[in-house]
Amino acid sequence: MNALGDAHLRSWTLRFMALLAADIQAQIAWLGERELETESVVEEVELLCRISDGLAERGALEAENLRPLQAIGHRLGEIDAACRLGLWSNALRTDPAWDDIRPLAREFLLTTLGDWRQPLPRRASPHTGGH
Repeated sequence: MNALGDAHLRSWTLRFMALLAADIQAQIAWLGERELETESVVEEVELLCRISDGLAERGALEAENLRPLQAIGHRLGEIDAACRLGLWSNALRTDPAWDDIRPLAREFLLTTLGDWRQPLPRRASPHTGGH
């Protein structure tokens, strides 16, 4: 991948980790009326976790900062199919996996950026999709 693509993927990883690191109240507020499926969130985060090794190999992420991402990917893999169904706003409230993922995302942001408290990503219009 080229440097521009790597920079985009790094930025997307950091934005998504900021959302995962946020307190549950901030996550729910960010979602607002948006109906985001849990399965979509799991798939997106699993993809980001899988590509992180390549980003580190190409210098877009520091290899020593990948452990929390690997742990997030592992924890997501433990979520059974039934818990992946439905809205993420409900899963945040009921599935303890998201409580396990939150401190890992915070650790990643802390080691990568020096502080886990980051602005949440802009919410894309439901009509544009976008990251």
